[in-house]
Amino acid sequence: MTFVVTENCIKCKYMDCVEVCPVDCFYEGPNMLVIHPDECIDCALCESECPVEAIYAEDELPEKQQAFIEINAELADMWPNITETGTPPADADDWKEVSDKRDLLER
Repeated sequence: MTFVVTENCIKCKYMDCVEVCPVDCFYEGPNMLVIHPDECIDCALCESECPVEAIYAEDELPEKQQAFIEINAELADMWPNITETGTPPADADDWKEVSDKRDLLER
């Protein structure tokens, strides 16, 4: 099992999860983070740190978010690894409550 970042992260990218990850398995894209499934050790530390509840255990992933298993795996192989918390987008708070953001994902 691994943890998965879902669409709630899109355009928010708060990065609170990055600092607590003991194995540095987060990867950063233009407007979201993903978890590399082969590096995640299932410690669950990141899940509670996410202020927009974008991180789920793979076996608890809502049906509507199932595609993000593959999206995380694909993009983690393309994007650079992130090991320190950065600055979230200036308009992150504006996107916090917005749902159905998958079409806004920048690859």
